Amino acid sequence: MALYSEKVMDHFTNPRNVGKIEDADGVGEVGNAKCGDIMKIYIKVSDDGIIEDVKFNTFGCASAIASSSMATEMIKGQPIDKALELTNKAVVEALDGLPAVKVHCSVLAEEAVKAAVKDYYDKKGIAYDAEKFCPGDCAHCGVHE
Repeated sequence: MALYSEKVMDHFTNPRNVGKIEDADGVGEVGNAKCGDIMKIYIKVSDDGIIEDVKFNTFGCASAIASSSMATEMIKGQPIDKALELTNKAVVEALDGLPAVKVHCSVLAEEAVKAAVKDYYDKKGIAYDAEKFCPGDCAHCGVHE
């Protein structure tokens, strides 16, 4: 059995939405100190709240690049609020699975998307529920203290 699915290999060798949006409405950057992966996601949002463009830069392994690519594909063209519904499990399923030791890459993709949406909300002065951005173990958001 192959370590990676065909979809993972396709998104790794032919990643979608790679690059930077210079005048991005929201930018999210996350990293994992254990593996060294760093993801940065840029979103451009239309006046009616649709993610009209999304780009990413990822420094990491095949799973990290594939997860970033798939996550951007999944939120592009969607309402900004819908991007908050993206889960790492949905990314894994869309990629036809990831090895257990690489699931953290899909978690980073989810976190990077949420960070970009949070940045957009902060820049626009849009109120939001902080719990939507908290993984449940973060004291810094104040939700679970």
